[in-house]
Amino acid sequence: MKFYVIGDVTVDHLYHLQQLPRPGQEVSPQRSSMEPGGAGGTISVTLARLGHTVTLAARVGADPFAEYALSYVRESGVSESAIQRDPDLLTSTITVMQTERGERAMIGDGAANRQLDPAKLKKKDVEGSDALIVSAYSLIESPQRDYALAAMKYAREAKKRVPIFVDLGTGAVNRAGTGLLDSILPAEYLLLNQRELQALTGTDSISAALHHLGQAGAQNVIVKVGKMGSIVWTPTDTELVDAISPDENVVDTTGAGDTFAAAFAHAILTGSDLKHAAHAANAAGALSVTTFGAQERTITEKDLAAILDQ
Repeated sequence: MKFYVIGDVTVDHLYHLQQLPRPGQEVSPQRSSMEPGGAGGTISVTLARLGHTVTLAARVGADPFAEYALSYVRESGVSESAIQRDPDLLTSTITVMQTERGERAMIGDGAANRQLDPAKLKKKDVEGSDALIVSAYSLIESPQRDYALAAMKYAREAKKRVPIFVDLGTGAVNRAGTGLLDSILPAEYLLLNQRELQALTGTDSISAALHHLGQAGAQNVIVKVGKMGSIVWTPTDTELVDAISPDENVVDTTGAGDTFAAAFAHAILTGSDLKHAAHAANAAGALSVTTFGAQERTITEKDLAAILDQ
């Protein structure tokens, strides 16, 4: 299958702490590392490792960080034909601080990613794909937003409509809030977590939020609900899909949601129904948190089958 992915590529600076620092406080991490990341990069790498042909649309700077941010993209065989180079802005970086209790704080700089030039989007590349995956971070600021919206329009109007998956993110929802709704509703599949769901809809419960999305015209919504697994919603049905716990320990949750989105799209495109696709996505997300870094763990069909058979 051919996927066209629009999203950020970043260099992630990861700090694992006993507690998040208070204002003015200096703390020492239990572990620190630098890893390739970004929703677009992680989704693309995961799909490529699952055997798909993937084109990633993103923008990096003309700096040493660019090569590092794209290292797994290149290694996994993702096409770089839609990767743009910015002569002035730096490659995006994200600082992630997290504790064993699940507390998390992030500092993100969109930098070159936000300048993705829509004039360089090729209509035929979108129309020739089997699916378009858009990270919501691509929808918060132009010109990157213009690029993503144009690609979604091409997908909807293609002779053979290209299904659209939108992967929400906490930072994107925090910045754009309910303003994201109009942009993402044309997508066939919306993937997000409980906090993002409620912030996106301005509601205070999952049921109220899903009702709101249904009234607005959403088609298929997949909600990640942590240790409970995920909820699959359609206008006619709602079902909880149980979580999966791998034998390995959880060490880093960075990029787990992006891996979930990629595995879900993979399962849908290879013939699974919504429930089984969510089950596969739960498995992929569970595997991804057993190593440090968003893209470090290679997840294959064999890996998914092994954990799903447990």
